[in-house]
Amino acid sequence: MKQIITLIFLQFFSLIGCHSSVPVNVDPQLKEKKVLSGAENMHAYLPLLKNKRVACVVHHASRVGDNHLIDTLLALGIQVVKIMAPEHGFRGTSDAGEKVQNDTDSKTGIPIVSLYGKSKKPTAAMLEDIDIVLFDLQDVGARFYTYISTLHYVMEACGELGKKLIVLDRPNPHVHYLDGPMLEDGYQSFIGMHHVPTVYGMTIGEYGKMINGEMWTSYKQQIDLMVVPCVNFKRSVRYDIPLPPSPNLPNPTAVLLYPTLCFFEGTDYSVGRGTSKQFQVIGHPGMKGDYSFTPAPNLGAKDPFQNGKKCFGYDYSGSSLESLFAMKKIDLQLIVNVYKETVAANQNFFLDNLFFDKLAGTDKFRKMLIDGKSAEEIRSSWQPALNEFSRIRAKYLIYE
Repeated sequence: MKQIITLIFLQFFSLIGCHSSVPVNVDPQLKEKKVLSGAENMHAYLPLLKNKRVACVVHHASRVGDNHLIDTLLALGIQVVKIMAPEHGFRGTSDAGEKVQNDTDSKTGIPIVSLYGKSKKPTAAMLEDIDIVLFDLQDVGARFYTYISTLHYVMEACGELGKKLIVLDRPNPHVHYLDGPMLEDGYQSFIGMHHVPTVYGMTIGEYGKMINGEMWTSYKQQIDLMVVPCVNFKRSVRYDIPLPPSPNLPNPTAVLLYPTLCFFEGTDYSVGRGTSKQFQVIGHPGMKGDYSFTPAPNLGAKDPFQNGKKCFGYDYSGSSLESLFAMKKIDLQLIVNVYKETVAANQNFFLDNLFFDKLAGTDKFRKMLIDGKSAEEIRSSWQPALNEFSRIRAKYLIYE
């Protein structure tokens, strides 16, 4: 991999001094076999950055091979003047929901401005010295994962301030199906801004095209948006994210379980924050069972839910990645079964703040569980909205 990156560097150092239309050839074996992210598809966007002041919306997983995108661009002579950090921060170590502070990157001296602190939307002051915004975040394809909300606000600001936005696409491990309740009016928040289902089956680049095409930002016009596609990516082939996109999604198993297990964050159940099996286990102090775990503070969970309490439940960490990928749906039967088991044990299931509804984007899911509806009945209620969304989504898909 280091040899490949060196080769790319040599190719692009040559490109910097040439006319921007000169193509750069990707190694033939790499081109035929390996999935390349948009960031690695450098010939498509690097000429546009020459002699421009660039702001990068990035985090720790914004990589070109083994190197961070920022280091790669600087080595190629690109003028990166600002880093913008989303939830979890530039280094990806902040807790979920923890405010990210402005900082300076110790390695490069580049200022880091937070998009998850006082403002989730870039301000005019943040972008006044910027020509182009480069966006490269690893999404996981679930509506309540906040990087698509960050994309929304970056797009909105770029439109209002007349800045060009380049989204470097990355594969989404849940790009091959649609499922879950549709977000309804009255339930918009930073963990759900658009009328899309829980699993929307789009890469972040495709999602950006949809935001732009449907004019979902308050700008109400299409912005100057360019999406740099991945190479060799197919919806039908499982893609395992090489780096954890956030502290509590530590491996591909957690990522594939996330659209299902995240609903338990609206309940009295722990999903393993504060353990080494985040989003691979669920447990409740009031339940019984052979499997147990005790959450304790760790990286990305300074005060985990059910901290210090022994929780009994289920361990899914040994699940087959192929079987999880092949499900092509949220494990609704699991949610139904655990709800019934909890009620039968005279334990509370939903949190009093009804965060479950915020995650679901509707109160209908919770009410159908309370009414004893089956998994089949609940999923059937989702289908009309999924069919309509599928029609909208089809206009913006890039990959087969």
